[in-house]
Amino acid sequence: MELRSTHSRYGLAQIAMHWLVAITVFGLFFLGDYMVDLGYYDPWYRSAPHLHKSIGLLLLLLMVVRLVWRWLNPAPAPLASHRQWEVKLAHIAHAVLYLLIFTGLVSGYLISTADGSSIAVFDWFEVPSVTGQVKQLEELAGKVHRWCAWSLVGLAVLHALAAIKHHVVDRDETLRRMLGLSAR
Repeated sequence: MELRSTHSRYGLAQIAMHWLVAITVFGLFFLGDYMVDLGYYDPWYRSAPHLHKSIGLLLLLLMVVRLVWRWLNPAPAPLASHRQWEVKLAHIAHAVLYLLIFTGLVSGYLISTADGSSIAVFDWFEVPSVTGQVKQLEELAGKVHRWCAWSLVGLAVLHALAAIKHHVVDRDETLRRMLGLSAR
């Protein structure tokens, strides 16, 4: 399998980034949902947010790389069997997925840096606040972050169901291309 995509197949780089982002988004979602209810004396009270923030910032970096890679290396053409409305809906869904991911990641960053503090990423490096102290930013960013997280997971589930529909009902190569499998 080639690193770059071709007119008919996704390349290894796009496939790997797609699945890494998908797994990370769901992992962050479940970790975030779990950590908001932790009590002060829970052993994960400090560890879970640190892990969530560190992975979130690394995901932001990966998403920037993914966006640049996609711009330099466009996705394969839609399959001939896809209807025009399916192609348009897929483009809209992908754009909204990207928008929700970036909005969720930036709002998560703003939650943690609204008081002017930086974020330590696995104690490897720190990402400073770009806003300084801004009143009520943490609350607003928190609402946006939560809304984006739930919307993103909901749309990602619909995205996965559409891929399964293409594989099981339409019996086309949509899912096989994103899994890196050869045509049937």
